[in-house]
Amino acid sequence: MNPQKPKILVVGATGYVGGRLVPLLIKEGYPVRCLARNPEKLKAREWKNIELYQGDVLEPDTLSNPLKDIDVAFYLVHSMSNQKDFEDLDAKAARNFGRAAKEAGIKRIIYLGGLARETQNLSPHLKSRQEVGQILGESGVSVTELRASIIIGSGSASFEIIRDLTRKLPVMITPRWVKSLCEPISIRNVLEYLLGCLKEPRTRGEILEIGGGEILTYANMMKAVAEVLGKKLLIIPVPVLTPRLSAYWLNIVTTVPMSIAYALIDGLKNNSICTDHRIRELIPIKLFSFKESVHRALDREASGSVASSWTEASSANMGIPVTEGESKKILQDIRILEIKDNPKEVCQRIQKIGGDVGWYYANWAWKLRGIMDRMIGGVGMRRGRRHPEKIRIGDAIDFWRVEGYSPGSYLRLRAEMKLPGLAWLEFRVYRDKNGQNIFQQTATFLPSNWFGILYWYLVMPAHFFVFKNMARRIVNSTSPD
Repeated sequence: MNPQKPKILVVGATGYVGGRLVPLLIKEGYPVRCLARNPEKLKAREWKNIELYQGDVLEPDTLSNPLKDIDVAFYLVHSMSNQKDFEDLDAKAARNFGRAAKEAGIKRIIYLGGLARETQNLSPHLKSRQEVGQILGESGVSVTELRASIIIGSGSASFEIIRDLTRKLPVMITPRWVKSLCEPISIRNVLEYLLGCLKEPRTRGEILEIGGGEILTYANMMKAVAEVLGKKLLIIPVPVLTPRLSAYWLNIVTTVPMSIAYALIDGLKNNSICTDHRIRELIPIKLFSFKESVHRALDREASGSVASSWTEASSANMGIPVTEGESKKILQDIRILEIKDNPKEVCQRIQKIGGDVGWYYANWAWKLRGIMDRMIGGVGMRRGRRHPEKIRIGDAIDFWRVEGYSPGSYLRLRAEMKLPGLAWLEFRVYRDKNGQNIFQQTATFLPSNWFGILYWYLVMPAHFFVFKNMARRIVNSTSPD
């Protein structure tokens, strides 16, 4: 680290952009600190020489220590959900952070917002993104706001929607928003602009628009992706598909769940193109074309080297403690087996669970459960895994989220499918008092009400066979069903 360089705080390091920005800052020699609600998610990132602080922008009392001695903060926080109060939460978070940054004497905030003209009838999400920039600026701290349209890169939710639609549907009946104009930008260029703002003082206090230089419709983008994939695509626009119906369709066909799909679709009615090109003079970089960006993203996916993904965004349920009263309501299915083979092989099977490998028994049943979840607006099974073997806390594995992980001994998953309660699935490998290697699999369910209790007992027969045979296959077999 270079002591002459400003000390950087990254807020939103667990997200898609933040997860790629931090290692670049480290490589450039900046002293880096990360603020996260759950720092455990960042400990597995293999980032060296960084400081981790626990804090929440919605809890102002948690911000003073993380902001101490910071020169520049990257604010990369925004809601991607359809909950009714997301605008109020975004505004509250920005107000809390701006006030704390001013009190801490921070010199600059660099914020990544959404690109659209303020004079348009903006979608609630785009409007919220721009209001956050305004609120941060009202704090009295110098703010640089970069406004971007669709970001193209491996792990980007917007890119995965276009990719999935193009891969799976040779003919698409589409709503009017496919004719909206946008200026997509490569994630690489976004990161270069964010880093460039640190080095270019003329960006202080400015609102700057960033794009890849090509103005395309969403139909143009889908046809270009189809060309890269070597597919033919026919698009038939119709006027009757509303944003909510479109989101339901994307929820079924793509990896992106209903909550995120609706937020993205609702913003597509607005043209999202650059009309201010000052950033190109202030920070001159090589802009990747749309097709170049698509090639890079697909190559990354094929190599299994996706650095960050939208699926890693913080889950609201992460780390929710179970109270003493609730613990009395817990229902469990526990399977304990002796490991007669090499315990390392058992641990490897646990580590590879989900995604392309599957769940070792009745994969058709798991897929059916994922389809049912998708039909009611859940995440389903299409998220897969970030990496076929590597695991880190915060990873999504199908419709689960990694909540605890210790290589070679322990994996705890929290369910993110639609359920009348909370659910976990745990795997442990340990030695008992007699020196025998033991495998323990525990399915835990905390019902939210009487319907949750009824649900558990209705599915108990299916769970009996699935969990019993899944445990047996993990311990005794390398080939999933």
